Amino acid sequence: MLQKDLSATSVWNPLKQPFFRTLWIANVVSLVGTWMHEVGASWLMTTLAPSPFMVAMVQTATTLPFFLLALPAGALADILDRRRLLLIAQTWMLCVSVGLGVSTIAGITTPLILLFFTFFLSLGAAINAPAWQAVIPEIVHRDDLPSAVTLTSAGFNIARVAGPTLGGIVIAAIGTGATFILNGISFLGVIIVLKGWKREHKRNTLPEERLISAIKTGVRYVRNAPQVQAVLIHSIFFSIFSSALWAFLPIIAQKDLGLSSLGYGVLMGLFGIGGLSGAPLLHWLRNRISLNILVLMATSTFASAILSLAHVRSLMLLGVTMVAGGIAWLILLSVFNTVVQSVIPAWVRGRVLSVYLLIFFGGMATGSALCGILATLTGIPWTLTIISFCLIISAVFTWRYKLTSGEGLDLTPSQHWPVLAVSSEPETDEGPVLIIVEYCVDPSQSKEFIQAMKALKMIRRRDGAIKWNLFHDIANQKKYTESFIVESWGEHMRQHERMTVSDQEIWNLARSFHAGSEPPFVRHFIAESSA
Repeated sequence: MLQKDLSATSVWNPLKQPFFRTLWIANVVSLVGTWMHEVGASWLMTTLAPSPFMVAMVQTATTLPFFLLALPAGALADILDRRRLLLIAQTWMLCVSVGLGVSTIAGITTPLILLFFTFFLSLGAAINAPAWQAVIPEIVHRDDLPSAVTLTSAGFNIARVAGPTLGGIVIAAIGTGATFILNGISFLGVIIVLKGWKREHKRNTLPEERLISAIKTGVRYVRNAPQVQAVLIHSIFFSIFSSALWAFLPIIAQKDLGLSSLGYGVLMGLFGIGGLSGAPLLHWLRNRISLNILVLMATSTFASAILSLAHVRSLMLLGVTMVAGGIAWLILLSVFNTVVQSVIPAWVRGRVLSVYLLIFFGGMATGSALCGILATLTGIPWTLTIISFCLIISAVFTWRYKLTSGEGLDLTPSQHWPVLAVSSEPETDEGPVLIIVEYCVDPSQSKEFIQAMKALKMIRRRDGAIKWNLFHDIANQKKYTESFIVESWGEHMRQHERMTVSDQEIWNLARSFHAGSEPPFVRHFIAESSA
C-alpha cells in the first residue's frame, strides 16, 4: 500500500489539510529558532573552550537527554493526553531558552553553564519528540503518512537552511545571547496552535496504564516486532557514525576554513538546502528503488560527506558535499521514520517511537563522546576518515536486516473479541492471568499449524503476554494446547483491544486448522493471592 500511495499522491498533499498545514508552519518557525540556537551554542563553546572534546560535548549534552528520557517519554505519550504533554514540553523549552539567553547577555555563561542549559533544553525536546511523532498519524490520512513524514523532515531542513544563516547574522550583529532569546520566542507559535487543537478523546473503559508497566509493554512489543528491530539496527549504526559530522563541523569551520559565525551558518544552510531538495527526490526514488537499496546509497553518500570534511579545504567543494550530505540525511531519517510509523498500531506508537529515538539519539550521544576522545588522540582528520569507513562497513553489515514498507497492513483495532462470560468480574489489577486454548488438529496439518502458531505467538507477546507456550498431548496426536500468561486482568482486557485487523488474519489462520465441531475451547485462570 505504501508504494502504491506514494505513486498516486504528491509529497505536498498533506499540506492541503488545514490543521497539519498550520502546525507544520508553526513547527518550521520553531525549528528555525532551534537551529539559530544550535549555531549559537556551538559557536559560543568554540569561543569559551575551543578544544575538540568540549565542542563535541555540546552535541553530547544535546543528545544525552533523549537517551535518558526516551522510554518514559514514549510511555507518557501513550497513556496521557498527547496535546497536553506537547504543551508542557514546549513551554519548558521556551523558559530554558530564554534563561540561557539572559545568562549569556549578562556575561555569566561559562562552558559548564552552557552545557547545563543545553542539557535541560534537550530534556524538554526529549519529552516532546515521541508525542510529536505519534500525533502525525492522528492528523493526516494513512495514505498521506509517508508524505507527511517526509514533509516533517523537509520542514526540518527548511529550518536548517534559514536557521544557521540567520543565527550567524544575529551573532555577528547582536551577539550569541540573542539567538537563544529568539529561539525561546519561536516556541510560542506551536503553543498557540496546540492550544487551539480540538483533539478527539477516545473513551476507555479500562484504567490508564501505569508508567513502569507501560514502558515494559513497549519494550516487549519491540522485542517481538522484527520489522521494527530492522529499523533500529540500521539506526544505531548510522547514528553513532554520523555524529562525527555534527561534532566537528563548527571547529573545522572556524580553525581550518577560517570562517566567521556567518560563514559557519551558510555552511550549515547548504546542508539544509540538500535536505530540502531531498524531499521531492525521495518521493521520486521510492517509486523506482527498493527501500534497502535507497538506504545503502544514502549511507554511502553521507560517509563520503564525512570523508570530505576531513580532507577538503576548498569552500566550494565542501559546500557541494554538504548539499549531498543533506540529501542523504533526509532520505535516511525519512525512510527510518516512515517504516517505523507504518508498521506499528496507535496504542503503542509513542513507546515504539521512543525506543527508536532512544537508539538514534543514544547512538548520537555515544558517537559524539567517542569522536571527541578519538580526536584528542589522533586528530580530527584521522577521526573523520576512520568514521567514514566505519559507516560504509556498517551499511554492508546491516544489509541482511531488510526494511519493509508496511504494505498491506491494516492496523485498525479488530474489535472481534466476544464479551467474556465470568462468574464475577475480577479487579483490573488482579493477576497474573493464565489463558489456555485447546485445539484439535489433523496430524497431516501439524507442521502448517505450528508455523501459524509461531506467528500468533509474536502477536500474543507483542500485545501483553509475558510467557507463551504450545503443548502437544503425547497421548493424543490431534490435541494441542496453547497457554500464555498476562500480568493482570486489566492487561488481558487491553490485549483484546490491541489486536489489529492484520493480527486477526493471523489469528484466523491459526484457528482454521482446528478440526473440532466446536470452536477451540478457551479457559481463563487468575492467580490466588498468597496467604
